[in-house]
Amino acid sequence: MKKVLTVGVFDLLHIGHIELFRKAKALGDYLIVAVQDSDCVFQFKPDASLVYSTEERCYMVSAIRYVDEVVVYRNVGDIVDEVDFDLFAKGPDQSHAGFQRVVDYCGENDKEVVVMARTEGISSSELKDLIKCMK
Repeated sequence: MKKVLTVGVFDLLHIGHIELFRKAKALGDYLIVAVQDSDCVFQFKPDASLVYSTEERCYMVSAIRYVDEVVVYRNVGDIVDEVDFDLFAKGPDQSHAGFQRVVDYCGENDKEVVVMARTEGISSSELKDLIKCMK
């Protein structure tokens, strides 16, 4: 069985997230989605505004039919040691040093890395900006 791992915050679920899960699941047999812990989001992005708690985000992600397992992660560089997977699916914008460590880890441990294309015309940041404008 080929296990696929993808990671993210997944605060405002939208069609782009669903497409990520659908396409990532198609790369293997079992999809593990790691949701970043809220405290860690604020640690890396102090000005972040999250709508949902870690638990609520995990609950929503777990309800999506393409997702087989949801785990919480603190640091992307550590999740690869904590989860058994064969393929790491990441977004094109997930390129900071932590993600580079994951890519290096995958290369050293016979794990595949696939960069997933973004869904055109949708992003969580744009949704949050739109909601602010509607107030």
